Amino acid sequence: MTGETRQPGWLQGLAMLLAVAATVVLMMAPAPQGDPQLLAVLALIGALALGALDLRLRSPWVLALMGALIALGASGMLADLRAPVAPSFWAMFLAVWLGAWMLEERLANLALRSEIGRRIMALIVPLIFGLTLLWLWEAGVRGGNVPPVILPAPTDIAARMAGSGTTLWRDFHATFVMGALTGYAMGCGAAVLVALAVDRYDFLRRGLLPVGNFAAALPIVGTAPIMVMWFGFGWQSKAAVVVAMVFFPMLVNTVQGLLASEAIQRDLMRTYSASHRQSLLKLRLPAAMPFIFNGLKICSTLALIGAIVAEFFGSPTHGMGFRISSGVGRLQLDMVWATIVIAAISGSSFYGILAALEKRVTFWHPSQRGR
Repeated sequence: MTGETRQPGWLQGLAMLLAVAATVVLMMAPAPQGDPQLLAVLALIGALALGALDLRLRSPWVLALMGALIALGASGMLADLRAPVAPSFWAMFLAVWLGAWMLEERLANLALRSEIGRRIMALIVPLIFGLTLLWLWEAGVRGGNVPPVILPAPTDIAARMAGSGTTLWRDFHATFVMGALTGYAMGCGAAVLVALAVDRYDFLRRGLLPVGNFAAALPIVGTAPIMVMWFGFGWQSKAAVVVAMVFFPMLVNTVQGLLASEAIQRDLMRTYSASHRQSLLKLRLPAAMPFIFNGLKICSTLALIGAIVAEFFGSPTHGMGFRISSGVGRLQLDMVWATIVIAAISGSSFYGILAALEKRVTFWHPSQRGR
């Protein structure tokens, strides 16, 4: 392992300035021995000193120590938080942010020889970044005494999720499973079949694709109420909205993918007297897989959005969209954010599954090399 590049001079100066400021505040208003705030100040001074000194940190243990000091300081700040907070709290708030920034930069620039180490680091860096954002959110809300009806703290959202598991699961099943996944499968499957017909018959390409571009531009808030009136308040209306959202993006990507094979490759298949079906299965469909998966990933986010929007107009009892709209009306912002978190986790997980499947299927494509 080798060290990373030197920290910029202004970053070192800012870190040392914050460390000195925290020390001065501590000396002017000394806390009782064993106070979590005192431990937080000392830990943050140590972390900033490690990050600011012009050292070549070759050992991951030094970075681990820096991360442990930042975590100790961050937890100590929230352990005995009292309102109103002292000005030193916001100095330590900036110190945690800056220390996490330094740690992230050093971890991202580490040159690791081990493939396993690089994969682990690829997970650690975004994990630390996400935890830092959550801590800044928590500390900012609690330290600023922000009302829960404006922005609840992450701990309040987590408590709501733990206490409303049954309700959130029912909403998840109604929206994601019955609405989004059902409409996604129907819309994407139909789009692939239509794309095969469009590829076979040129008049469909000339006539259907322009209509598809027009239909894809229609606002979902205008089509969703119509779908609800046509198909009722059940899962059918949500699935219909999702089909309308994912069909044409998937169709366009699949058609473009079927045209992705090179002319010399198609000429070679004709030289071998390959039929249209053989050329499709052996050459053009495999070459279209990167485009197909690109459409599938795009539609995975559109499907969940479409199902939630449809519930704003046609789900009177349950569902993520209903929970968000009713929670806003009742000023239950913690429930609204809990639903948003579930939706974000569901959409990200679905996208990740498709990305992993794409890597297994299109391992030969240049876009997958080096991943």
